[in-house]
Amino acid sequence: MSKSILTIGLELASADTKYEKFRSRVSLLDWDIVLFRPLISEFWGAYVDHYQGKPSLDDSSSFQLKEACEHWRREIKQAVETGKTVLVYLPAIQEVYIDTGERRYSGTGRNQKTTTIVAPYTNYAAVPADLKPVNATGTAMKLAPLGAEILAPYWAEFADGSEYKVLLTSETVRPCISTKNGDKAVATILRSKASSGSLVLLPDIDFYPDSFLKQQAEKQVWTQTARQFAARLVSCVVALDKALHASADVTPEPDWASDSKFALAPERKLRSELLEAERHVEEAQRRLEATQASLRSAGQLRDLLYEKGKPLESVIVAALTKLGFSAAPYKDTESEFDVVFQSAEGRLLGEAEGKDTKAVNVDKLRQLSMNIHEDLQREEVTKPAKGVLFGNGYRLTLPQSRESQFTEKCISAAISSSTALVSTSELFRATQYLDAQPDDEFSAACRMAIFNGIGVVTLPATPAPDVLTSDASEG
Repeated sequence: MSKSILTIGLELASADTKYEKFRSRVSLLDWDIVLFRPLISEFWGAYVDHYQGKPSLDDSSSFQLKEACEHWRREIKQAVETGKTVLVYLPAIQEVYIDTGERRYSGTGRNQKTTTIVAPYTNYAAVPADLKPVNATGTAMKLAPLGAEILAPYWAEFADGSEYKVLLTSETVRPCISTKNGDKAVATILRSKASSGSLVLLPDIDFYPDSFLKQQAEKQVWTQTARQFAARLVSCVVALDKALHASADVTPEPDWASDSKFALAPERKLRSELLEAERHVEEAQRRLEATQASLRSAGQLRDLLYEKGKPLESVIVAALTKLGFSAAPYKDTESEFDVVFQSAEGRLLGEAEGKDTKAVNVDKLRQLSMNIHEDLQREEVTKPAKGVLFGNGYRLTLPQSRESQFTEKCISAAISSSTALVSTSELFRATQYLDAQPDDEFSAACRMAIFNGIGVVTLPATPAPDVLTSDASEG
């Protein structure tokens, strides 16, 4: 293949194409042809909230969705402007509500209510074109009588397998494929005014029919039918790319034409403005990277829900500090403990364990007991520390769907040794509340629950305020 082809949002059974997920941050400038299908359902799951009958994303998912759509919008625009061919298959509009980051507050103290301001958002935010799409489905389509000849070979091959999912209602859209009845636009070609690049918007295709996949051992693999379809599509797309470039009205500027001696007066002023604009973009990019780093740091406590090993130990220290303990890991030439923590209530020694698909067993409790005795042998320690085993059992399962974090044997042994068993999901629940609203009384109650706890510890209920959701258009 002489053309490099990238697909996003759709995958083909072809070694001649490279697939990237919608969440990818790959640049499109490395590719000659791009096939793009804007689907965003991966940003929400079965447990998503709803507002006015549509998915309503939390602040984290909202940020990730907007970041992904803005990335593709920018990359597609830039790719077309530099002479690439981008084909966008037009799926149905996926409507969601995203968190705008704006909050409104009413009431005070524990009676305070927080209103989260949300705004509508769709998958078409990733497409750099004013299409004004409207959901509608059908298969009866025709090539436009004028200006669509370039699509004729492609359409002859794939008309039968195409289905329109949206109508393009923008007055600026010049249809190249329309509905048979009513002549409503369902496809168009937008050519760059500065290069031979083109943005081709096409009716959707089912890229994953049952005939394309088969079960082999424990995984699904492509069928011969899928490979044949991919070969046909790749061949048509390469031919379309060649035809688009051959028919382009714009002649790419030769290198010599960009010499300063050929520059026009308005260009000099605009180039100066462009340099200034690029400087602002670089500054904005640095702010973006700094904010992203801060965001990752701000979300550290969420590691309590799914981490293990050193990352889990580290976030437990951070969580205990938020509860008002003085906490840190301990290591010297002879001993190493996951965490030693203390407050006015007393001194404690903790051990942490995360399990992928099972509960924390008694082995870690035995290690904790040995650590307490080892700690007591240190000269500056005058009495045994209270033992706490922090468990993150079933760590890859949704927290509210998990079974008991500790085995029955571990629980009975903890009771007999007066050891506290604290699940890290419980610790997250408490620190999530404190992260939003410092509460000395609640912190003290949590510390006492851990210090006095024997067996499985349940931390105090969080006095969380009611949370309301509203459309940004309301205010």
